[in-house]
Amino acid sequence: MAESEAGVPTGVEPVHLRVVTLNLLSPDHGDWGRRRPVLQAGLARLRPDLVALQETVWGNGYDQALDLLGPDYHVVRHSGRSRDGVGAALASRWPVGTVREVDLHVTDRVDLPWCAAVVCEVEAPPPIGPLLFVHHKPTYQVGYALERELQAVACAEFVEEQLAGRNLHVVLAGDFDDTPDSASVRFWTGRQSLHRSSVAYRDAWAAIHPDDPGHTFTPLNPLERAGEMSLELGRRIDYVLVRCGVHGPTLDIVDCRLAFDEPVDGVWASDHFGVVADLAVPEHPPGAWLA
Repeated sequence: MAESEAGVPTGVEPVHLRVVTLNLLSPDHGDWGRRRPVLQAGLARLRPDLVALQETVWGNGYDQALDLLGPDYHVVRHSGRSRDGVGAALASRWPVGTVREVDLHVTDRVDLPWCAAVVCEVEAPPPIGPLLFVHHKPTYQVGYALERELQAVACAEFVEEQLAGRNLHVVLAGDFDDTPDSASVRFWTGRQSLHRSSVAYRDAWAAIHPDDPGHTFTPLNPLERAGEMSLELGRRIDYVLVRCGVHGPTLDIVDCRLAFDEPVDGVWASDHFGVVADLAVPEHPPGAWLA
């Protein structure tokens, strides 16, 4: 039987994989007591298989990721976090194997302690099989395009090192703090090279909504207007991406939508909207002819 570029036999029925990325807004902002049940209920309805959370806290007897997701998830945290306990974490419904992290403090200007990318081997069941889930968190500051470019290249090259020639699906998610037309995101999506390096990942939102800006950080959200970037005009900065082989992505993007983009009884869950992507093993994987 022929195999695709991700080592999956052709002719296998599609199996869906749901991925969510969400910047939670640290709980010392935006009335956490009211936001918490909105996030808990929303995540329970979504039932993601893989989750990337930013601005999540843990310590002093409290683990926000487990509190929001429940005990059925394996949680892996970025090693760095701010003094107030804020950092980033990924979670998987399936068991987790090897975890590696690359530091993204690429210049002296990068001051966010949890600027890093975590690459986690997830033991997803067949026919998807083992995959790499990558949680990428670059720096956020306006005017720091150079740093985000260097961070994108460092993360991409680190992922390739972890693959080491293996045919695995790679799903990349996070708050990239850059827009689709930026150099760093153009690099990720295969539209330009950076620093003598190039990769290609398919952007789940753009695949389903090519003509919709899909802003995830927008003044339509009153929590965004109340924050430090009060003159924000609206940007799409949160992503779910699928790594491509030389013939295209190894997973089919069957749906992508925003989450937590409306208030619940007047309560907004976060200052970011989340992104939900449903992925599947394709009936006709790139890299193989139909028999």
